[in-house]
Amino acid sequence: MCRMMVHRGPDEEGIYVADGVALGMRRLSIIDLAGGQQPVFNEDGSVCIVFNGEIYNYQELRRQLERAGHTFRTASDTETIVHLYEDHGPRCVDYLRGMFAFAVWDIRRRRLLLARDRLGIKPLYYAEVDDGIAFASELKPILQLPEVDRSVSYQALSHLFTFLATPESQSIINGVRKLEPARLAVADRGRSLRIERYWDVDFEPDERSTEGELIEELRAVLADAVAVHEISDVPVGAFLSGGIDSSAVIATMAARSTEKIKTFSIGFVEDGFDELAHAREVAHAFDTDHHELVLKPDVVAIVEDLAWYLDEPFGDTSAIPTYMVSKLAAEHVKVVLTGDGGDELFAGYDKYLVERRERAYDKVPAAIRGMAGAVGDAMPEGMRGRRFLRHLALEGPKRYLDASTLFHADEMQQLFKSDAFEQISRHDPWTDRLSYLRECKDWMSAAQYCDLNTYLPLDILTKVDRMTMAHSIEARPPLLDHRLVEFAAKVPARFRLRETTTKYLLKQAMRGILPDSIIDRPKHGFAVPLARWFRGELAGFARDMLLSDRCRHRGFFDIGYIERLLRLNQRGRDLDLHLWTILSFELWCRRFLDASIVSSCVTAKDARHVERTQSHVVFGTSLAAGGSGSSATSAMSS
Repeated sequence: MCRMMVHRGPDEEGIYVADGVALGMRRLSIIDLAGGQQPVFNEDGSVCIVFNGEIYNYQELRRQLERAGHTFRTASDTETIVHLYEDHGPRCVDYLRGMFAFAVWDIRRRRLLLARDRLGIKPLYYAEVDDGIAFASELKPILQLPEVDRSVSYQALSHLFTFLATPESQSIINGVRKLEPARLAVADRGRSLRIERYWDVDFEPDERSTEGELIEELRAVLADAVAVHEISDVPVGAFLSGGIDSSAVIATMAARSTEKIKTFSIGFVEDGFDELAHAREVAHAFDTDHHELVLKPDVVAIVEDLAWYLDEPFGDTSAIPTYMVSKLAAEHVKVVLTGDGGDELFAGYDKYLVERRERAYDKVPAAIRGMAGAVGDAMPEGMRGRRFLRHLALEGPKRYLDASTLFHADEMQQLFKSDAFEQISRHDPWTDRLSYLRECKDWMSAAQYCDLNTYLPLDILTKVDRMTMAHSIEARPPLLDHRLVEFAAKVPARFRLRETTTKYLLKQAMRGILPDSIIDRPKHGFAVPLARWFRGELAGFARDMLLSDRCRHRGFFDIGYIERLLRLNQRGRDLDLHLWTILSFELWCRRFLDASIVSSCVTAKDARHVERTQSHVVFGTSLAAGGSGSSATSAMSS
């Protein structure tokens, strides 16, 4: 199991095996380089931990714990969790500021505690098998256990082709689940696994504070978040897109740095997608040690590695440039700060502007909207106006989800063969998201709350974790420090979205710090010219993969419909996300389902570190850990 995660921790391996438990780790050394090996124990050896992530307030916690009588053997952040558990049990998570996934084994109580950070920055998979519980930071290690059910989850498949990623709690295979963000799970001998949510963000506007006061508070909490995220015993750099989020992080780093910050950017040869000019402007403004790479449409060489490292099918094409900028950064640093989370916290997505405009549709009588939807349903697929009329027929929350839906039910019915669609149609991916959209008092907060709980952890954070870890570097998102998140949730809606200005408060806070040209430029997302590539250099590869006998005989897709999508894209209709999601699933099937022994599918890069043999952990769980700078796997059975 550890061998499946060498990329997450190439520096060291640690194993602990005892009666009924096996814990393992792979270490990426970042804090306490000499003494931070895992697993870590308490003073008398009765509590053991493997941990992935970073605890940014560990020094403060250490001082408090030492005053309470605890003795520390290391200088690592990992050890603080062990002693917190001694004092507070599973509620130790309440005291942690950071990103984490960890497992604590309480030897006396015969209890396993699993926990994941508040926003879902670090992943945690688990499987309940006949003889115990298996857990891991990735899916691959759990697949080393022959008793795990490897059949494809149609629930996950439905979610993937609707929202580009598998759902919150279910992996792509039936036998493995995900621990959701802000959850802890406790397993005691003779009792079933108990899962509870320990934190949530509450969108309650602070109407007493003035705009100026909120700006000053934002600057203070941002400065504090960036400062603690820079704590490291190895070099730290930053991803720079040229957008306001990453630029704000770099400006805040520069304000307290005595050395040049290393920054990393990706561009494209296609002008409409390239943002390097904006990144260079920020790099020049703060005199960074800037590195950049121009991505060309020759990604065929890396797509199979993407499937391996992503662990599950994944439809977001920005995984490609994220993989490449991570590779670039890994040549210079071991830790990078990112701007992830700014759009969800401060209302930066253009879809929020669109939703505010479309809320006027709710004033149209339901009967008229229903008639418009019926007309849209009767129109041929692809006919201009069809999607708009069907969209108009929906009420608020459903309309918001419709705008983010990739394949609608009728399109899925054409994409999948009848037997597969019958299974898929039993699951409605909108259900959970609709519940999030009805949680808050105003529509803006509801949309942001939904995105914080779904799109952010399932897409953005999954992508960044897997692609950085593929190159053995750690990504830290200071905007997702939970104290900053709680501050952002109290900002009144009028200071998040002001007329046509998104991220209004953040932009005002950055006035005089960032160049106005960076603050005022339109949002550009991390777009990839994949639709063009599918018409050119990638056309043959896509056809060979998706129209192959291998794909046909797998029995999921109607190959004729896929061929039609390829033709439509070739004629100029951009269907890059549709085609990439299908291709991602096919690539995943080839790497994970078709291989008789999963461990034989290690990438060429991993093979330099790993023998191609299977792990002999029998009842396992594995957890890749980066805290104290480590990446850990662990195996446990009861």
